Amino acid sequence: MIETNRPAAAPVDDEPDLLRDQFRQLLRYRRLIGGGIAVGLLGGVYLGISTADTYVATADVVLRAPTDDPFNPSLAPDKAINVGSERQVALSSSIANEAAKKLGVSAKDFAALRSGLQVTNPPQTMVLRFTYTADSPKEAAKRANAMSEAYLLKRQESLDATRDKMVKGYKEQRDPVAKNLDELSKEIARMPAGAGRDAASSAKTDLQSEVGGYNSKITKLEALDMTPGRVTSAATAPTATDGPGIVMSLALGAAVGLALGLLAAWVRLVFDPAPRSEGDVARALRAPVLGYLPRDRTGGGPLLAAGEADPRLAEEYRSVAFRLAYDSRFADRRRLLVVAPRGSSETAAAVAVNMAASFAETGKDVLLIEADLRTPVLASQLPTDAGGRPRWSQGGAPAPGRHADSEWPDGRQLVVDAGESGTFDLIPGDRARNVPRALTSARATRLISEADAPNSTVVVLAPPVLSYADALALVDRVDGVLVVCDPRAIHRTDLIRIRELISGAGGTVLGAVLHAPLPGEKRGKGKDKGGPAAAGPAAPAKSGKAAPQPQPIPYEVAEPEQHIPGDGTDTVALRTVRMGRR
Repeated sequence: MIETNRPAAAPVDDEPDLLRDQFRQLLRYRRLIGGGIAVGLLGGVYLGISTADTYVATADVVLRAPTDDPFNPSLAPDKAINVGSERQVALSSSIANEAAKKLGVSAKDFAALRSGLQVTNPPQTMVLRFTYTADSPKEAAKRANAMSEAYLLKRQESLDATRDKMVKGYKEQRDPVAKNLDELSKEIARMPAGAGRDAASSAKTDLQSEVGGYNSKITKLEALDMTPGRVTSAATAPTATDGPGIVMSLALGAAVGLALGLLAAWVRLVFDPAPRSEGDVARALRAPVLGYLPRDRTGGGPLLAAGEADPRLAEEYRSVAFRLAYDSRFADRRRLLVVAPRGSSETAAAVAVNMAASFAETGKDVLLIEADLRTPVLASQLPTDAGGRPRWSQGGAPAPGRHADSEWPDGRQLVVDAGESGTFDLIPGDRARNVPRALTSARATRLISEADAPNSTVVVLAPPVLSYADALALVDRVDGVLVVCDPRAIHRTDLIRIRELISGAGGTVLGAVLHAPLPGEKRGKGKDKGGPAAAGPAAPAKSGKAAPQPQPIPYEVAEPEQHIPGDGTDTVALRTVRMGRR
């Protein structure tokens, strides 16, 4: 037999495939992405409108330090001037007051006058750039020039005041020394020649030197060039608004909004516990996804419908059965356990019935065992007749003295008519007080072992694996487990737990069959918990209601070299198998 599927091996994670898969998952959060784009567009509209009547004028002022030789290359203006401090001075209220006097701005508009000014310093320069924003181009240029001129005026006054204060201080220190020098000169003129006059002359020379030093400092200060700086570029009225325009604002807002939307979608994806793709399910179970069931048009109904078939749904079931048939671990003994994670096992029952019908269509002798002894309903929902093939195990009547809760399986065997797909046998479930004892009984074991017969297949339906431990009691008796779940109604941690429980019980997960939320279920929540109230068939869909359109789902077909007679590819279409209410 050709081995075309090895689900036990962990899927190999290809980084480009993971990136593409993650990007496709991001696109599922269309509301978040659309909300981000909407917020960005609103921001772009606000930016375009708020800057539509905004004009900006700029004036540049280069600073210079006081010097007595402006052509001396050894002078370093950046050492004498702190540009950061000068920038703060340019933004101070004293400069704004001076400009307000020149512009005639009232006290109530003084705060608005200061708020429109921005002073910056281009790197590696001694330039202060006065940028003023106003509603009028002429007003912006006028106020930018007024601010720069007021700054230069205030800086000039500050430098002059500093020089005058220093000159005054030197003069105050020089005047007493000069007065002492005059008095000493008069005394020397009256003194006779001798040692005393010589000593007085020496003191006079010292006083003259000190007075000369003060005079030199005063002269040097008075000779300094105190020019504070000059305007290198006066502000002119701008010809266009400062804003990017409504078109550019919308484009910028859309780009920023798209980035925000993708970021929000990525954060939502990271913290989303549910698997959002087939790859997530495969990585969690370490088994392939064998199929994705399309949404049923009828919205639920009998498990084997007698009416018109849904060809896409039938082909998807056939594809899953074909992949299982070519699994080397399942093809030897052909024992399959079908379970749901938790909640309702409605879809799992439909998958089990359809797997049995698909195998029967290929010419195999199929036995479907309903091991759900808590809410058994298959006998009431399937077209059955009493009887069966004699080679299946007929457990017989219970032995004398045995309790009634151990009677399942009681030998009752039904034949299910699957229409054009053929027939298969059904061992219906029955309510039991001690379910674990019934599932682990010798008769149940012999019944499952009937798959050892040539050309035979056994499909076992068990309750949800995370709700009850019934499925784990059957894991070591089958060849593989098929997990049926809605990826948006279960967490990745639940899938990992299912794999660990099945592996711990000695079983193997052959694969998973995914399906969309059932009609009436909320996305991300189970419809029920599988209690007794869930039993019973659902009412068929009314003919007057519009049915939801299923999405096209690709399905596998056998390669030409893999075709074998009776594998189902050369038969008529499988009759529709639809999900009933359990």
